[in-house]
Amino acid sequence: MHNTPVRAGELAAGLRPLVSPLCANREVVLCPPFTSLQAVSAALQGSPIAMGAQNMHWATEGAYTGEVSAEMILTSGCTYVILGHSERRQYFGETCATVNRKVIAATQAGLIPIVCVGESLEQRNSGRMEDVVLGQAEAALKDVPAEDARRLVLAYEPLWAIGTGQTATAAQAEAAHRLIRAFLAAAFEAEVAAQIRILYGGSVKPENAADLFSREEIDGGLIGGASLRAEDFTAIAGVAV
Repeated sequence: MHNTPVRAGELAAGLRPLVSPLCANREVVLCPPFTSLQAVSAALQGSPIAMGAQNMHWATEGAYTGEVSAEMILTSGCTYVILGHSERRQYFGETCATVNRKVIAATQAGLIPIVCVGESLEQRNSGRMEDVVLGQAEAALKDVPAEDARRLVLAYEPLWAIGTGQTATAAQAEAAHRLIRAFLAAAFEAEVAAQIRILYGGSVKPENAADLFSREEIDGGLIGGASLRAEDFTAIAGVAV
């Protein structure tokens, strides 16, 4: 929840010449707040940089005051949508069941969901990391056909490594990604699992991006605070994956 439409548009316009050349061999997606989608879309018009929304409702329309549908997001220029982000789960009552409904609605509408999963520090310390993360992934992807799953993006974001001063090592991040990949292979077959990108979202910065992205199972990053600074975001986007 940062920036007015004017400031968001300026940030996107500033990123455009820096990041566009990087899109020849990687994909870059900007996900501004709903109020800034139109401004950012205009700033990115004609560039290879894609755009996504930060959330959506599962219904196509109806008495859901304050919510935004897939069609509204699509007509704003988005091709992606973030679903089940840890902050949505923590502060706004998002559940695995609602995330699943949104994933199905998004794929049916033609959007590519970026589905977030991750455990708290207490859950990790009590040995429940695997059960929590894979439980969230299983619930989110319930009844999603394999053909739709191919286009999915998953993001592993350990809550204990976001804004806490603690940092997950690249080895810890890769281990979690390996668990998720194995689950996907069991759920959809190895060939489908190999096509699903798994991003890391635990305080990625220019200082740790190279180590993280050098890991075989880490396909990219879901960037938080660093995305608000053009130089930092560009430095992260430029790291070879």
